[in-house]
Amino acid sequence: MRPFDYQRAERLEHASQLAADSETLPLAGGTNLIDLMKLQVETPQTLVDIGRLSMGEIAEEGEGLRIGALATNTATAAHPRVRADYPVLARAILAGATQQLRNKATTGGNLCQRTRCYYFTNIDQPCNKREPGSGCGAIDGVARLHGILGTSPQCIATYPGDMAVAMAALDATVEITGESGERSVPVRDFHRLPGDTPEKDNVLEPGEIITAVTLPAPVSGKHIYRKVRERSSYAFALCSVAAIVDMAEGRITRADLAFGGLAHKPWHDPRIAELLVDSEPSLALFDKAADLLLEGAQGYGENDFKIPLTRRTLTAVLCDATGVEA
Repeated sequence: MRPFDYQRAERLEHASQLAADSETLPLAGGTNLIDLMKLQVETPQTLVDIGRLSMGEIAEEGEGLRIGALATNTATAAHPRVRADYPVLARAILAGATQQLRNKATTGGNLCQRTRCYYFTNIDQPCNKREPGSGCGAIDGVARLHGILGTSPQCIATYPGDMAVAMAALDATVEITGESGERSVPVRDFHRLPGDTPEKDNVLEPGEIITAVTLPAPVSGKHIYRKVRERSSYAFALCSVAAIVDMAEGRITRADLAFGGLAHKPWHDPRIAELLVDSEPSLALFDKAADLLLEGAQGYGENDFKIPLTRRTLTAVLCDATGVEA
């Protein structure tokens, strides 16, 4: 780890001013950032500790819920409203990391975590995300965890988190503040696809800091989070599905789905809901939904298996949600 200066922010405005410097990074739980600093992937000159700012509250927001950026993953997953009204979010959080990490990891930090691509975390390997223009070693290399949707010739890395996948299914909103003021961004639009600028993970501008995530009013339906991984704990998703599905009179009336482990961002395709809603559930219908989801999917050798795996996982989730026998 390289030497760095440490400052503690006493006010949010102060933190934004300091973080506007490209050589400065905000520090909350540090569960991802400190690891990357040890590997010299991140080499900030200054860390601004925002951990003592008043952004850890989880409170009612109209009919919905407002989760402060510094609320820990443990606090969020255990919150009575989350467990009762947004169980897909609690299940997604509990599917990620270990209890010790969830005790430190924060809502804002979780959204901003960076890929676990082997080439990104090894400074001796080419990586356009870490060093633009150096190439993407994963495309012709070790790509087992990598993306099959929304990739580019510049990067095929995946977003590693679980929480944001559930938030995408819930259509949550990210609250952001910076020197230019406050703004809100749908969580479905917060993360970016790699395109020609894979070094940009999300839409945050220099100096901007996440202050909260707001969840809309709860809706009826069955909440499911299914995560397929290589071992049962502390592993990143090969494919994950967050689903909120409701039925009435034998037909699907709601189908909010988001996917993890497949792309540079939590993947949400509104065409799937358009296909499923008002339809009678069947294996044939679920196969059509998988066709839409995987339209344009591309494997890179080692991760070719993700395409049929995703199809099977989506079908299993929809069968579970609707009662159709696989």
